[in-house]
Amino acid sequence: MDQNRPARLAAHIEAARLDPGLYLVATPIGAARDITLRALDVLNSADLLAAEDTRTLRHLMDIHGVPLRGRRVLSYHDHNGERARPALLAALAEGASIAYASDAGTPLVADPGYRLALDAAQAGHRVHALPGPSAALAALSLSGLPSDRFLFLGFPPPTEAARRAWLEQWIWTDATLIFFESPRRINRMLGDLCEIDPNRNTVVARELTKKFEEIIRGSAAELAADPRMASLKGEIVVLLDRAAPPAPGAEQVDTRLRDLMARLSVKDAAKQAAEEFGLPRRELYQRALDLGRDQDGRADRPETGETDGT
Repeated sequence: MDQNRPARLAAHIEAARLDPGLYLVATPIGAARDITLRALDVLNSADLLAAEDTRTLRHLMDIHGVPLRGRRVLSYHDHNGERARPALLAALAEGASIAYASDAGTPLVADPGYRLALDAAQAGHRVHALPGPSAALAALSLSGLPSDRFLFLGFPPPTEAARRAWLEQWIWTDATLIFFESPRRINRMLGDLCEIDPNRNTVVARELTKKFEEIIRGSAAELAADPRMASLKGEIVVLLDRAAPPAPGAEQVDTRLRDLMARLSVKDAAKQAAEEFGLPRRELYQRALDLGRDQDGRADRPETGETDGT
């Protein structure tokens, strides 16, 4: 046995009879091997196949050795949904199992499967989700931005006035924002963003899981000035960090320091206030000393070993 050859794991595709219903199949956004075994099982077993792009689905099935065996692959996309949906719903009514795949990623996330799934559910048919690749979630994982709370926004409007209003509407949301953008408009979108919040932490992710995957991080102003933005190609995901909290006013800081100094040492009061407000500890230590001087008519003596509040 050749020890240098990579080990191969045996994985078989099942052909078990599927229960009737609509199966929403997540497909790779780049690397073909990102598809799940369950997705291949369903593509192999469904009575009827539907796809946003039938050529893409046929190619994916061919890569993984899933035969059509004479089954139909129906086209279902934004432009023919009203015409194509009745035939799919009729097949469901007859007890068929239908696998639907969008062009790439998870169906219903910024693509046409939403209305099909809604109508199928309202007609009483079972809808099954086969989770898998998602450009939005892959970009969030790579971004380095907070993931405890996020909002997916689809595509921004293409025109300048509408896009600016759209950004104004969402940019102050207390969550990481995720949206798609065309490479032809990314520079204009970043320019609009700079007019609103040039310091906003921004991530541009392109061609995720593909050969030329690239993650570009910086402030909105830095990315707007980045020469790479003028020549970006491929699928793009943009992520915006949530807005930084407003800087506290001097009166607010003084009030909090006085409250803390009523029960803590000057050093500890300055340390806690610095953590709460995100301000330099040295600066707040000096301010606490000044407040003590104002209050007592003399400067508080620094504690042993404390010279600069650090």
